[in-house]
Amino acid sequence: MSAPAKTLWDPLVRLFHWSIAFIFIANYFFNEAGDDWHQWLGYVAVGWLVVRFVWGFLGKGAARWADFFPTPSRLASHIGALRQGKPFHRMGHSPLGALVMILMMICMLLLGVTGYMMEEIDYFWGVDWVETLHGWMADGLLALVLLHVTAALVESYRLKENLPLSMVTGKRRPLE
Repeated sequence: MSAPAKTLWDPLVRLFHWSIAFIFIANYFFNEAGDDWHQWLGYVAVGWLVVRFVWGFLGKGAARWADFFPTPSRLASHIGALRQGKPFHRMGHSPLGALVMILMMICMLLLGVTGYMMEEIDYFWGVDWVETLHGWMADGLLALVLLHVTAALVESYRLKENLPLSMVTGKRRPLE
């Protein structure tokens, strides 16, 4: 008999996650670059980043930066377990998962900054390097998102646990 599920992801973390996922999909695949929806959703995404950054200090448990920040020792431990084919089961983000999450957040912030530069600062209007950097960040974020989704599915299989479902329900089975 397995232990009852434990609350892991609070409502703010889940709302952040799914809002950012929706915004990225909308802006990358559906909205015309530079149109009003693209810009406003970009501003909303940056707003969410600020909220999530602050919540990393004020929130509890797995939401806190201190709980999952990918330190060199945490990364080495996780990579060592993967190399040995051992499961690395922890309640919050794995160290590699945390690294990918932070890189995704940096990409989103750079998308917001370069988008703002292109649209709101006359000096940068039509400057090629800003638009190129914006495109690279968008493509880099897509690669990180694909890595994130793939890793969640692979780890779900390896750990015999539905990790994506925990971001919907907020609950996960406790460590054994």
